[in-house]
Amino acid sequence: MRLFQGYTSFADISLPKYPMQPPAPPHKNIVHMDMDTFFVSVERLHDASLVGKPVIVGGHSERGVVASCSYETRIHGVHAGMGIKQAKRLCPEAIIVSGRYESYSEMSAQVQAVVAANAPVYEFASIDEFYCDLTGTERYFGSYKLAGDIRQKIIAQTKLPISMGHATTKTTAKIATGTAKPSGQREVPHGTEAAFLAPLGIQKIPGVGEKTVPLLRAIGVRTIGDAQQRSPEQLQAVLGKYGPVLWEKAWGVHVSELAHDWERKSIGAEETFDTDTTDRKALKALLLTLTEKILFRLRAEGKLAGCVTVKFRYTNFETHSRQGRIPYSSQDVAVYDAACALFDDAYDGVAPLRLVGVSVSQLIEETEQLNLFVDAATQRKLHRALDGIKARYGRRAIFRAEGMQAHERGNNKDDRGWSDAADAIDVYG
Repeated sequence: MRLFQGYTSFADISLPKYPMQPPAPPHKNIVHMDMDTFFVSVERLHDASLVGKPVIVGGHSERGVVASCSYETRIHGVHAGMGIKQAKRLCPEAIIVSGRYESYSEMSAQVQAVVAANAPVYEFASIDEFYCDLTGTERYFGSYKLAGDIRQKIIAQTKLPISMGHATTKTTAKIATGTAKPSGQREVPHGTEAAFLAPLGIQKIPGVGEKTVPLLRAIGVRTIGDAQQRSPEQLQAVLGKYGPVLWEKAWGVHVSELAHDWERKSIGAEETFDTDTTDRKALKALLLTLTEKILFRLRAEGKLAGCVTVKFRYTNFETHSRQGRIPYSSQDVAVYDAACALFDDAYDGVAPLRLVGVSVSQLIEETEQLNLFVDAATQRKLHRALDGIKARYGRRAIFRAEGMQAHERGNNKDDRGWSDAADAIDVYG
């Protein structure tokens, strides 16, 4: 069997090293900032007793997942995305708290406001991570000083820890941020990129994950410096089109512009059950609860959705999803009906499920388009009233009777947030 463009084994790819002269790094000033253990840090603002203790933000059930964890838990091997059961085994003394979306979203909005007021070009990569392009400001302020000032303003405004990297490309700046954690900042001056990157493990390059690392190690690439000493063609033989890109990133010369028209691409929520179920009535009740949750957030942002996706996972972790278009809407009923139709079409009701999720995408501003065949004004008034009650008294203060079963099941869980940490994770483009 041929593996890579004519090579029959990994040994064939282990060619002699050929140092290459890369192009000069761009004369740009890119800043990357990342809120340190964001969810945990916000929880500590609300509860000072959590400071200095091992904390996990996630689902309380044995089948929940870790959404965020403190550095005190990470030294035991705990990380985001890990199952709660395994995390508790690694760090039994960890304190598990539920997430609170409203607080995270509010803090993120405060950070965005500071960035928007001080940076000419910026891109939010997620709720707690962003880039700034400060190219040109060095003539007036000094870009590294300006970046540090922005960081300090964020800290003063939010009281949250944040780390920062300053370099000539997005990739190098992000890696620099990682070396500055926790709560530090690092500059990689122009012309020093390759020397800074060389001793670091190859997995420090964003995008080099569990599947890529073994392929690179098979040809002797363990550090970024090893990748620098390979030719783009050698890396392409192993990684395909990504090979030359990796080579540029290893040298610190890969240029990727900031997406300053960034916006959220979808909003979703999902829940993992304590016990697997085939109860279609209960599953539909949960679909309604999840739909109400994400539509509340959609309306808060003044958006309409044109696409609905339903996701479900079997006991053996086999996961399925079904997607469908809808007339642009922010109404619970319209999205719920579409979700139910997709679910009925995809799930046969035989094998038990361990997880169900709903998301909406193809988002537009509410003013761009309304469905003329729906009494939109009346529905907007109704949802505005319902949303006002939820915003003041909590999301369980009022809900549709069809969702009673799902809400009753969640009554023993913290009303501040989600019953499962996966609900804490929004999807960003």
